[in-house]
Amino acid sequence: MENAESDTATAILDAALAETLEHGIRRTSISDIARRSGVSRQTIYRYWPDAQALFASLVTREVVAQVPAHTHAPDLEGLVAMLVDAADRVRALPIVDRLRDTDPELFARYILERLGTSQRLVHAALAAHVRSGQEAGFVRPGPVGPRAAMLLLVLQASVQSAPLVEEWMDADGWRIELAAAVRGLLEVRG
Repeated sequence: MENAESDTATAILDAALAETLEHGIRRTSISDIARRSGVSRQTIYRYWPDAQALFASLVTREVVAQVPAHTHAPDLEGLVAMLVDAADRVRALPIVDRLRDTDPELFARYILERLGTSQRLVHAALAAHVRSGQEAGFVRPGPVGPRAAMLLLVLQASVQSAPLVEEWMDADGWRIELAAAVRGLLEVRG
């Protein structure tokens, strides 16, 4: 039974993604998602209490899937490359572009007002990478939580604001400069 429930939830999220990419969040209804997924509205409400919760789950699924959670880098350059690669994958997600274009106030809410589930999960993954790097001696010592929080801010801002600086920096330049910023936050000094 658990697989059937998981398959149903996945089908609903896949339908929500397709609808969101076509119409944006504000113009996508539970009825649209139900129709596309082939389930009833009541079935959707068994999994999520409202559309906002469904869309939050969708964004979390899409973002967190790009984050390396269990792979530990052997050195600082490996960790920097892993984090920049993950940020680049998030930056390339179609839903990120669509939200930026059609629902900027939703985007802004998670930059300016509140932490979402995906941000908390990313912070936890970053903290694990910082801790692992400190134990291996290639990440500077200090409190893990604040270091991971600053990494989250740098990565998040770089992903969300990348289109603003495209006239000054192409994708390769973005990766190079983000790597320098991440390296600067993590490297052992002196």
